[in-house]
Amino acid sequence: MAKDGPRITMLLRSSAGTTYATTKNRRTTTAKVERRKDDPILRKHVSFEEHWA
Repeated sequence: MAKDGPRITMLLRSSAGTTYATTKNRRTTTAKVERRKDDPILRKHVSFEEHWA
């Protein structure tokens, strides 16, 4: 069984409104996360930024 810790689940949102769920470690990554992923609506790679639901 996994231990409880600083790892959290977060949502990344693109400018088109597409969301992508991922996890991050709060202790080692304190800044907001930004990743370039494929957006199926726009059909190209765009920047997904951290967004809390």
